[in-house]
Amino acid sequence: MDEKIFHKYGHPEHCPVRNVMDRIGDKWSVLVLLLLEDCEVLRFNEICNYIKTISQKMLASTLRSLEADGLVSRQVYAQIPPKVEYRLTERGKSLLPHLHNLVSWAAGNMDGIQQSRKNFEGTLN
Repeated sequence: MDEKIFHKYGHPEHCPVRNVMDRIGDKWSVLVLLLLEDCEVLRFNEICNYIKTISQKMLASTLRSLEADGLVSRQVYAQIPPKVEYRLTERGKSLLPHLHNLVSWAAGNMDGIQQSRKNFEGTLN
């Protein structure tokens, strides 16, 4: 086994791609980032309303992870009822061009991917 390759890919703390993808490669993070790009500033319930199929628990977890990585900022206003707003940070904005490339690739390849999935499932039967 090549020790240099193992060191590069074997542990998330040594592999930037794996480290970052572990955080943003989930089901919801990219959608939240793209939504915040479109709307600039959103409250928690507004995000829930836009992404109908996300649970409040999962949205809270996703936003915490994005905030921990410095991709999203959370602004709490001292009022009753409490008001909390989310927006992209400069780091989050710097990720957007790469996400747009992924979105374009996905859109351009979706039909072929779906066909490949059908073909693959046909080989399993």
